[in-house]
Amino acid sequence: MNEDVTVRSPGADSTTASGTTGATGEETAVRPRGLSGHAAAWIDGTVGGARALRRELRHIFPDHWSFFLGEIAMYSFLVLIATGIFLALFFRASGTEIVYEGSYAPLQGVEMTEAYASTLDLSFDVRGGLLMRQIHHWAALVFVAALVLHLFRMLFTGAYRRPRRLNWVIGLVLVQLVIANGIFGYSLPDDLLSGIGLRIAYSFIQAIPLLGPWVASVLFGGEFPTEEIITRIYPVHIFLVPAAIATLLAVHLGALWLQRHTQFPGPGRDQRTVVGTPLVPAYALRTVGFALLVAGGLAAMGGLLQINPLWLWGPYRAADATTMAQPDWYTTWLEGGLRLFPGWDLQIGGFLLPALFWPALVLPGILFTALVLWPWIDAAFSRDRGFHNLLHAPCGRPLQAATTVGVATALLVLLIAGGNDVLAVLFGVNQPAVLRILQGQAIALPPVAAMLAYAVCRGFSRAGGAAGQAPGGATGGAPGEAIGGAADGARPGGPAG
Repeated sequence: MNEDVTVRSPGADSTTASGTTGATGEETAVRPRGLSGHAAAWIDGTVGGARALRRELRHIFPDHWSFFLGEIAMYSFLVLIATGIFLALFFRASGTEIVYEGSYAPLQGVEMTEAYASTLDLSFDVRGGLLMRQIHHWAALVFVAALVLHLFRMLFTGAYRRPRRLNWVIGLVLVQLVIANGIFGYSLPDDLLSGIGLRIAYSFIQAIPLLGPWVASVLFGGEFPTEEIITRIYPVHIFLVPAAIATLLAVHLGALWLQRHTQFPGPGRDQRTVVGTPLVPAYALRTVGFALLVAGGLAAMGGLLQINPLWLWGPYRAADATTMAQPDWYTTWLEGGLRLFPGWDLQIGGFLLPALFWPALVLPGILFTALVLWPWIDAAFSRDRGFHNLLHAPCGRPLQAATTVGVATALLVLLIAGGNDVLAVLFGVNQPAVLRILQGQAIALPPVAAMLAYAVCRGFSRAGGAAGQAPGGATGGAPGEAIGGAADGARPGGPAG
């Protein structure tokens, strides 16, 4: 049941959605002043909406550093869009072979695709092209990193619980779309590294039971390598997936706005009172400054930190390969699973399950299915189906924290395993020895880390360092009750805790 949103500022009268009220609760008329005031009054008298707008401008955002992870992701996406538009003006998405005659002397006279040649031109001949390429690449990495950290923050603090289950699922779909689009973008230049990545992706798709070879042929335009793959990936990368990401971001943020933000326990906070900073003017100024900080940081990274110097790899040739080659970090865990998993081909009658099937499809399938179902699994095991606007401390629920730490440790080992050849060269050890060590760690470390996390969290709980239940408790609201009916408590002028 929805209620008027009330903003309470210490030492001030209340302002409600219905207008400005004094201490007696009577509504006070506000006379418009100046040209802009009269214009605003005329617009409100014509189309209405002033009361609703006044209420929404007092929307409260809790103050905690971890909530900025989502903003880092959003602003990184905006930087990706801006730099992507620039790159699209010069990139030629064609697999047609040409002879390179550009500025980079070591590759002059070499046959390569137009896609690779245009990427070299962007790097050496277009003013600011290399900077834009590197900002774009760094923004993609930071975008995924912020989303993953945001996801783990939600896991550790229970931000996925009712009524935010649907928004949790939307966020997971968003993460998968971002990772997929990162793979597409990484593959477009058609250099040796990206070509190897495409070859692995082609093999992963072929490992799908029954449909794999047919799906791979349709997506790639025949048996890999093909000239058509670049032209097929390009519109998906610059139009379809970004549009889907933007749509899901809008839905995600819209749901967040309507449901109100989660918050950590603290003075004056309960399941229906949000304490923090109002949108106007404090939060708006802060978030604009933060957006400029993110954009400036990405620009600095693009200008100072070299990434993907593809002119060193040369064009992709099916017969060529290179050592110490890893994909971007967000797919390295899949590469690590591929390297660690035994080469078990399973023959069932006349049907073959190839060794790639397990690390390429089963592993990520289990991971993302468990994540999607986690809010319902957690509710079933904890028997808690209440309304939650308050987060719990990371150690407030030891078993959940231990499970999350165990999964994170397994993914970290797989990520490290994706660079086993780099480790072998770095430490002067043969690769089979590194592989065996990492296989043992993939089995032993996750349960050890989970047990250690459980013991630490239990210790904190016994010592009173972590509350298992947030103050105020979970209220079993009526079915369909919206968090948007919660009251907002504002603490302008300083952090709320």
